[in-house]
Amino acid sequence: MGDNVMANNDTVPLLQRNEHHRRPSSDPFLYIVVAVSLLAPISAGYTIGYSSPAIPQLKNDTILDDNSASWFGSLLNVGAIFGGPVAGFLIGSIGRKATLMACAVPFAVGWALIASVPYVWGLYLGRVLTGFATGMTTLACPIYIAEMASPDNRGFLGSSFQLFITLGILLVYTLGVYLSYVWLAIIGAIFACMLSCFMLPMPDTPSYWLIKHDRHRALAVLHKVRNVNVDVDLECREIEATLDNSDNNVSLSEFGQRHLFMPLLISLALMFFQQFSGINTVMFYTVTIFQSTGSSIDANTATIVIGAVQVVATLVSVMLMDLVGRKVLLITAGVLMAISSTTFGLYYFLTKDEISPTTPSGLEDILLGNAKSDLGWLSLSSMVIYIIGFSLGLGPIPWLIMSEIFPSKARGLASSIATAFNWTCSFIITKEFLDLENLLHKEGVFWMYAVVCVLEIIFVILFVPETKGKSLEEIEDYFRRRE
Repeated sequence: MGDNVMANNDTVPLLQRNEHHRRPSSDPFLYIVVAVSLLAPISAGYTIGYSSPAIPQLKNDTILDDNSASWFGSLLNVGAIFGGPVAGFLIGSIGRKATLMACAVPFAVGWALIASVPYVWGLYLGRVLTGFATGMTTLACPIYIAEMASPDNRGFLGSSFQLFITLGILLVYTLGVYLSYVWLAIIGAIFACMLSCFMLPMPDTPSYWLIKHDRHRALAVLHKVRNVNVDVDLECREIEATLDNSDNNVSLSEFGQRHLFMPLLISLALMFFQQFSGINTVMFYTVTIFQSTGSSIDANTATIVIGAVQVVATLVSVMLMDLVGRKVLLITAGVLMAISSTTFGLYYFLTKDEISPTTPSGLEDILLGNAKSDLGWLSLSSMVIYIIGFSLGLGPIPWLIMSEIFPSKARGLASSIATAFNWTCSFIITKEFLDLENLLHKEGVFWMYAVVCVLEIIFVILFVPETKGKSLEEIEDYFRRRE
């Protein structure tokens, strides 16, 4: 009974600790370390957004047709599905830092292929490789930041991962107005090289060194990233204590144990809600929605505007993460997205029913144009509210919680499963969207997304613990004591 109360009462600590240690101050070097590691999500965001400006150019050059362009956009997800598990293995064998540096290799090779091979097979292979690197990044970078950060700023620093993904997307949208797909790919390769070079002098995480039984290096890292008033020896002992409670090797069969199963279930559920709440569909209809308002804004400007909205809303989420907590933001996001998805569906329902089967074709165009113009404000406001909601919660927080709730020695394997599941969901929703639209129509698809968002609210209230201000060791202890 006490555990249930603890899970739903954010004022009760997961583990009673020394208050002096609960709010440690971080050395400025920590922010340098995190800033360098954030070159990885910038590269990932740049990769995710690349298809938007590149595909029209590739189709104009007759390199891609409609079918091959669809695959070019979707193959990123295929590569990412496999990149996550590989990174999960590497973070335990060669370390968190080295894995981040290794991401640069498939990024650079993939971009080089896209820039230099003007054939479908070269573009496909390049897209798979950059997707593979993106999958590696979405696993390795959140874990690296979470293990470096202190409890009082882990939410701020950890959610910066999603912020820099949105910055990468906005960057490629903007550059795509002025540059060819070849030069865009060259810039992507430059970012990959910067990541590898700048990460070289950065340290690996204390948790990794303790897993490797190198306490001296773990303490050296803690001294670098914590202020002098922090008892780094105490923090080191607490990390060691959680490692001592874990077996050296974690197998899939052990995820039947509650202290591993519940974190995995929570992470998988949040990844599912992130992808099946409709973000890909909303982004797909960006240009159409702008046109429905009667605006003369072209497609490139529309995507840049939406990219900027994502960046600003995600920045607000980063600032609020350690103030209001993860649960409040997830619930707020679910409410905003459920409401806006419902109004999205209402817009498409009303504009569809404006036309009767007996309406002459010329009059149909006039009525449909008037209906969409009159209700354009509804679709535009729905889109903006939806993107704000997603950026506040379901964009950054699933990746942040993934990096927080798994025990140290299970973090690689568990995060591999969660990352692969996320990208699998992304691939399914991207490839099957048109079939889903044919089955349910546009309004039905958005109402389905609204139901998913309501389920997300319920799930978060019942099952997701608040991790704000808690150390990784406290969070691990919380799940162990619930067995």
